[in-house]
Amino acid sequence: MERFNTTADTICAISTAPGMGAIAIIRLSGNDAIRIADKLFVSVKKEKRLADAPSHTAHFGTIRNDEGEIIDEVVATLYIAPHSFTGENSVEIACHGSTFIQQRIIQLLLEKGCRMAQPGEFTQRAFLNGKMDLSQAEAVADVIASNSSAAHRLAIKQMRGGFSRELGQLRDKLLQFVSLIELELDFSEEDVEFADRSHLTQLVEEIHTRIGSLADTFQYGNAIKNGIPVAIIGETNVGKSTLLNWLLNEDRAIVSDVHGTTRDIIEDTMQINGTLFRFIDTAGIRKTSDKVEAMGIERTFKKMDEARIVLVVLDTTETLERNSDFLRQNAPHWEGKEAVALLNKVDLSNEAQQAELQQLVASHGLSSIHISAKNNLNKQAVLDELIQRSGIHEAETEGVVVTNLRHYEALRNALSAIDRVRDGLQENLSGDLLSRDIRDCLFFLAEITGGEITNDEVLGNIFAKFCVGK
Repeated sequence: MERFNTTADTICAISTAPGMGAIAIIRLSGNDAIRIADKLFVSVKKEKRLADAPSHTAHFGTIRNDEGEIIDEVVATLYIAPHSFTGENSVEIACHGSTFIQQRIIQLLLEKGCRMAQPGEFTQRAFLNGKMDLSQAEAVADVIASNSSAAHRLAIKQMRGGFSRELGQLRDKLLQFVSLIELELDFSEEDVEFADRSHLTQLVEEIHTRIGSLADTFQYGNAIKNGIPVAIIGETNVGKSTLLNWLLNEDRAIVSDVHGTTRDIIEDTMQINGTLFRFIDTAGIRKTSDKVEAMGIERTFKKMDEARIVLVVLDTTETLERNSDFLRQNAPHWEGKEAVALLNKVDLSNEAQQAELQQLVASHGLSSIHISAKNNLNKQAVLDELIQRSGIHEAETEGVVVTNLRHYEALRNALSAIDRVRDGLQENLSGDLLSRDIRDCLFFLAEITGGEITNDEVLGNIFAKFCVGK
């Protein structure tokens, strides 16, 4: 069943945030948007109508009911199809932010022939009218939801078509490939070979590499979008909770000299140089007979697996043997992660202890920073290290970064299809079998931009996540 009514309807909605403010914007879109607005809008030059005005012009006037009562003084901005966000005739009415005024104008618009827009319907119309592809439409929602400058930059890049252009180049190569294969099929009885198999193999390898590279960016892109996960791990009472409070500049976690105080996972976020980090304070790792604490330690290892960066907190006042045992037993858990050792409590230890621990840490392949979380020592060095370990700069220079789970799944499906093509070429399969797998790959890539999507339920699920008015 279709989630939206026919696009022949003229829709309206409040496009600004709910509640009262200085200004609110009410958006109309559809064939009759200008005509309906003219029924309510009276220009200061009373003889002037919106229908007679050129596109992309703003007009000061009043909104009035049928009795001529002034509801509000407004500015109406006119967009004539196809030169609008939706590709349809559109009017944006900027009124005062009173919730009464907003609702009264909406009520009048409904009485004159509009219907209320559903979540994402304006953007859906932009997609259906060819103003943007589906990946760009989804990026609109990401721009609105972005909670850091890094996430905002990625969303803007996608909204402006960076991902779409990359996919377009891949599709062009695949279409070239499938055209040669299918041309051979048309002349199969004459035993003519149009496609050089060695060239096709090289082309498939290039496509496979690029699709795989795009899919591999999702883990990082998703981390930027939702916050780069940083696990703070260590034995009990080494200062993990103090470190969390120190980084966040607030008393987020309970700090105590009692071992095993943190028994559950504590998470909070902060921005560092425009990048969102999600810090996870974990239960101290030790052998324990306490079932609750043991459950917390089990969750520690799970969170360590999910983290991109691991801060290994070590106590410089502890014996070298104890720290060595901890590193030896737990190093496999952060293997392959961006891990750095924080040598804590340097205000309570001597230089010899610190040097020995630093050498031990280096032998396990970890770089280290000397800190005193309690005395605010070397905090900036830790923040700089987090930025460096996040890989944000490499990703931004790399180009396209995938942040959407639906796009990632489509890329994985496309990768499986191109894998079958690669295997088929190696096994010298017939052209009709190769062509089928190539077309599967084309289909999955087109799913990302919406080129092959005709299922209203799929579109409904995508746009239902948008806010009303967008």
